[in-house]
Amino acid sequence: MGAILFSGSEVLLVERGREPLKGYWSLPGGVVEAGETLAAAVRREVAEETGLHIEPEFIAEIFERILRDAGGRPEYHYVLVDYVCRVTGGHLAAQDDASRVAWIPLARLGEFSITEGTTPVIERAYRMLQGAEPPPVPPRAEGPC
Repeated sequence: MGAILFSGSEVLLVERGREPLKGYWSLPGGVVEAGETLAAAVRREVAEETGLHIEPEFIAEIFERILRDAGGRPEYHYVLVDYVCRVTGGHLAAQDDASRVAWIPLARLGEFSITEGTTPVIERAYRMLQGAEPPPVPPRAEGPC
């Protein structure tokens, strides 16, 4: 679960303070707790990591990330849902498992150690917001399947 937050041509990234991928920069987010909706999870995770209150606008990407151990065996398997969100309040500060948080200019993303697959998702979401790429089909209303 991740949040893509823009301020002009900058995107909010967090530096991971814990394994897996400690020291890498990524989108704020985390896991969905049992019984929690996706939208509620992204709101909670962003608040816990950054101190910001957000509102999810639309899903920009859904993809898998499989991290393997030194022997090539799957160690972590994530299904990631990245929402484009807008900030509604709060004060930016690294919290929980984030060691740093920063608004990063899109033109400087290549200067950071960013988790695999994150930069293309950010760039695609930015194109969607600029009207250069159509947004995905909106998710259905929250509720039971």
